[in-house]
Amino acid sequence: MNPPQKRDPREAGPKPPFPKQQQPSPGSEQKLEPHADHGEQSYSGTGKLKDRVAIITGADSGIGRAVAIAFAREGADVVMSYLEEEEEDAAEVAGLIKEAGREAVKRPGDIGDVEYARDLISSAVDKFGHIDILVNNAAFQRTYESMEEIPPEEVERTFRTNVFGTLYLTQAALPKLLSGSVILNTTSIQAFEPSEQLVSYAASKAAIANMTKSMAKLAAKRGIRVNAVAPGPVWTPLIPSTMPAEKVQKFGENTVFGRPAQPAELAKIYVFLASDDASYVSGEIYAATGGRMPL
Repeated sequence: MNPPQKRDPREAGPKPPFPKQQQPSPGSEQKLEPHADHGEQSYSGTGKLKDRVAIITGADSGIGRAVAIAFAREGADVVMSYLEEEEEDAAEVAGLIKEAGREAVKRPGDIGDVEYARDLISSAVDKFGHIDILVNNAAFQRTYESMEEIPPEEVERTFRTNVFGTLYLTQAALPKLLSGSVILNTTSIQAFEPSEQLVSYAASKAAIANMTKSMAKLAAKRGIRVNAVAPGPVWTPLIPSTMPAEKVQKFGENTVFGRPAQPAELAKIYVFLASDDASYVSGEIYAATGGRMPL
């Protein structure tokens, strides 16, 4: 009897060295080389999120794109939040959601703006009558070789997007969520093993990890679960749009598998945490770091 086919994690995605490349921020999926796997061909759903409504920030690319595709194939309607300049990528994702037989609602804007954050939640409730899942995933980062190089306005933008946006959306969503609903935050390995080139970003992700714990305690009183995912290196447009070309070439080689994750590999974790399979899981931070760091 032949052994069952299994996936070698070392060979489950492209490895560095990657082509030298850089993009203007916020980056584009179409220009990423090699293209990332968001589950377009690889993800099949089993109805774990049937008829639920999910709001996903940063849904145009990277992890957010993969989560949007996976949620739709699991039966959820998706409200997509993204920056206006990312409309081309967002339109592709909306098309994939519709191909899965679910509704895709595009709501471009800046989650760091409290009025936009509140409107995003209220418009979703107006449209569907309820929301079941909030995924706080959108993020901003830049790399610098020294503290002196970091512009004050960029520190503010990093925290306004990553931390304030997560807080604003959660504040607006909690009164609208019914028991059994879920909030998922995207933190990072950087929260626990910070890089000297990502001072502001790492600190913002540490804040998200900390807020996840507090939010989970508050939300539990309403029967709502709150968890976070802490990815290691993931191959997304954020990498060539925020890092020097020589670092992009080697991105992910410092994991035990010698490669970065593909967004589709992370999406399965979000599906698990969003579904009733994780009904006894709250206040947790789920690490997916390619073996770099257990939490």
